[in-house]
Amino acid sequence: MTWNAFHQRDTILRAVITTADARLDGILPLDVPGVTETFADDLAVLSALQLRWHTRLAGRIERTLMGGPPDAGAPVVSPWQETADELPGIRAIIDRCTAAPTSAEMSRALAVSAAKERQLLAGMTALAS
Repeated sequence: MTWNAFHQRDTILRAVITTADARLDGILPLDVPGVTETFADDLAVLSALQLRWHTRLAGRIERTLMGGPPDAGAPVVSPWQETADELPGIRAIIDRCTAAPTSAEMSRALAVSAAKERQLLAGMTALAS
């Protein structure tokens, strides 16, 4: 991927997130200009959104742990809620696609992603204690 293609993809992903946040209906906004030219399919868009979610969540958890000894559960509960508040459109899309995946491949990808998120949350909770 060229530098220009990388920036174009990021610009379109930001537009997708802005649209998802405005709609809050949990439907992948594949109608955003440039999406179909930039992403191979709905799973590619969902994967990019999941990566954005996971990265933001992991960063928030790490910042919480750096702040000193937290209360039990606090290193993951508060950051998860803050991330959900900051990225409501992404969270709605992940939840809706998990409840009604459009393909078996999407179902598998979401299951793997959910398992990895649970591992992150459990590991960070253990790390705090």
